[in-house]
Amino acid sequence: MDEKIDILLTTYNGEKYLKEQIDSILNQTYQNIQLIISDDCSKDSTREILKEYEQKDKRIKVFYQEKNLGYIKNFEFLLKQVQNNIYMLSDQDDVWLPEKVEKNYKLLKEANADLVFGDLEVVDQELNTIYPSFNEFMRLNRKIKKYINSYQVNYLYNCVTGCTVMSKKEWIDTMLPFPSKSKYVVHDHWIGLIISLNGKLVYMPEKYIKYRQHGNNEIGTNKISHKFTKLEQVRNLFIEVKLGVFGTYVENNEKFPKELQELNTRSYNYFKMIEKKKNFNFRNWEVFHRLYKTETFVYYLENFLIMNMPFFAKGLFKIRYGILKLLGKR
Repeated sequence: MDEKIDILLTTYNGEKYLKEQIDSILNQTYQNIQLIISDDCSKDSTREILKEYEQKDKRIKVFYQEKNLGYIKNFEFLLKQVQNNIYMLSDQDDVWLPEKVEKNYKLLKEANADLVFGDLEVVDQELNTIYPSFNEFMRLNRKIKKYINSYQVNYLYNCVTGCTVMSKKEWIDTMLPFPSKSKYVVHDHWIGLIISLNGKLVYMPEKYIKYRQHGNNEIGTNKISHKFTKLEQVRNLFIEVKLGVFGTYVENNEKFPKELQELNTRSYNYFKMIEKKKNFNFRNWEVFHRLYKTETFVYYLENFLIMNMPFFAKGLFKIRYGILKLLGKR
């Protein structure tokens, strides 16, 4: 008999789409599952919906939080409830295709992997396709293909989308507790990073989730930098993100091998330093080079100018923004 798999679902005011998501999980072709749900003090009818499902399907176990945890700590709570050797993460507002669990489980076993993650189809409220591929839209496919066998797949940026994850219980103690000081290092980023440092990740390019975008998503497809009209705004955001990321890494340096501990500290100090450099920076370029040296030349050059030569980059940004605006992409 196939082993039982725990599916972890966090809920908060999810009444509108919750039934559709739970039904899609319960109707998987792989039936030997346990659906563990933690409701984070919902104020709508979410709890009534959960009680209804809990009564009619013995595979469902629900926890009702008395104090709001936030979605990251709610996932942390659920990870501590995992009973079986394999678990998956789920959002409350998506729809899983019937073979999602079966296909992920098969790949995890065949590849002898520690974590499987994949792509998604981005849809609107009515499940109409917006983007056929989330990872293509977010420009992650090239990075995933290039770095899948390295910690780099989740080091400089996050390529692992939480609701696509299937992983092994044995890694939970290593990754917990989740860092909570920066909004730029969320649970899926941390899970993917910690396992990539020590184990094996494998990628599922097929899309087994309809990733619903409805305006109230905790995380979605919105690219904040596309709204900016000035280079300073883009640069400030980039630096803010990197300070959040590397600040988190430094605070948790014991989780990293020694050679990365040094890079974490130097990278944090580098971004802290250039935060004050508004026109030119001629210091510690080797840190930037080490972080970005395996990227494409265009990506490397764009980021180098934004970070170290914003005085020159401003004119180029205005030209590029004007062209994109004419093309209707801004």
